Amino acid sequence: MKEFDTLIELIKKYNEEEIDKVVLAYNFACEAHKEQFRESGEPYIIHPVNVCINLAKFHADGSTLVAGMLHDVVEDTKYTINDIDEKFGSEVSKLVLGVTKINNIHFSSLDEARDANIRRIITSLNDDVRIIIIKLCDRLHNMRTLKYKSSSKQQRSAIETLSIYAPLAYFIGAFRLKCELEDICLSYLKPDLYEELLIKSDNIRKDYIKCIDETEKRISEVLIQNDIRYEMRSRIINVYNIYIKLKKGYKLNEIHDLVNLKIILNNEDECYKVLGLVHKCYTPMNYKFKDYIAVPKTNMYRSLHTTVFGPDKHIIQIQIKTKEMDNINTYGLASYWNFYRECGAKKMQAELLNKYQFISTISDLNDTIKDDRAFIEKIKNEIFSNNIYVYTANGDIIELPTNSTPIDFAYKIHTNMGNHLSKCFVNGDEVTLDYKLQNKDRVIIITKDDTVPDKKWANIVKTTLAKKKIREYFKNKK
Repeated sequence: MKEFDTLIELIKKYNEEEIDKVVLAYNFACEAHKEQFRESGEPYIIHPVNVCINLAKFHADGSTLVAGMLHDVVEDTKYTINDIDEKFGSEVSKLVLGVTKINNIHFSSLDEARDANIRRIITSLNDDVRIIIIKLCDRLHNMRTLKYKSSSKQQRSAIETLSIYAPLAYFIGAFRLKCELEDICLSYLKPDLYEELLIKSDNIRKDYIKCIDETEKRISEVLIQNDIRYEMRSRIINVYNIYIKLKKGYKLNEIHDLVNLKIILNNEDECYKVLGLVHKCYTPMNYKFKDYIAVPKTNMYRSLHTTVFGPDKHIIQIQIKTKEMDNINTYGLASYWNFYRECGAKKMQAELLNKYQFISTISDLNDTIKDDRAFIEKIKNEIFSNNIYVYTANGDIIELPTNSTPIDFAYKIHTNMGNHLSKCFVNGDEVTLDYKLQNKDRVIIITKDDTVPDKKWANIVKTTLAKKKIREYFKNKK
């Protein structure tokens, strides 16, 4: 099978010693799925192999690749999770179990079963992030082959992917996967508009060819003169992002990041040096400069962004980053496989739980909300919605849902800060505790030992975490 040959070649490039395990899993999966076919008419084995190809592009470890190959065996064949455990070990069997759907017979409706399974996938981030990466790679291949499904299934899959899986990909930082999922969804949900925007995207590309060539040439000359080694590439934002910006009321010529030029360097110091060199070549739009190296996004994205007035009266965004940053920006938490290959999955899991704020928010919601549908809606509203990002006194970024209050902020930092919240200052001015925090606000909390929560706070706060902590305070007091 040519797809399996492609998979082996991908693995050879970064982790050749895992190939024997993957071949063993492939042979087992071939036997398990031998009488099954996809709706395309292809042998079913084509699906797990493609899932593994997607995983290999993330440089997945051996256990994850094997689990990807076997991810449908327990759900769709005669083999059990015990069979997987005996043949491939407990680490693989736990990963397979994590992506195996709960049997529908446990639920009164298909919707209930779907909600329960989505919840399992989302909460798996707390147990093993590899489960969510397998599921995203599984979803990606299913979306690529969605044309073989009925129209109703296409619509349902596209809506679910756009509301759950694409945001998940964003929050774990898997930018490339997120963009592809979004574009596929739009092509099924709004096919005519998608085709129209695809033409516009192609026209943008043609219009910017001369500008990009001239910009690359000029910056390259300057970097060579300064003895700086670099990589450079350009891209146009994906069709779905163009759709979202136009939906917000922007005109095409008002979208400043339509085209971006990436400059990849060897170290962080060079990033700031090159920023200065770029600004000597082209006049920057000062209000469009972002330093995501000093202050990373909450999904660990790091880069310098500057928008400049380029050739031919074009505006172009320039992103300056190191190779390591570029890898994380493209593949997100999956890129940590390269860093923790020797330390193992447990070390990787512990580090990621510490780095990604939204994982702890998911854990809090999971502990608080019992109903699966209510849990998913809260995830959409508190994590996947248009969140705000505010600063602590020390400059740390805190991610909160829109319309959050200083009380939400305080409990997000620490329970005691919330329980003893006395005053709040935003951007130097004192505000009331029901003030709606705005993006980029700098928040300073004043606490007093004799200050305690007010029962009215429960009706003011936005986050489930704050509501939970307020209830706990009065329950313990009682």
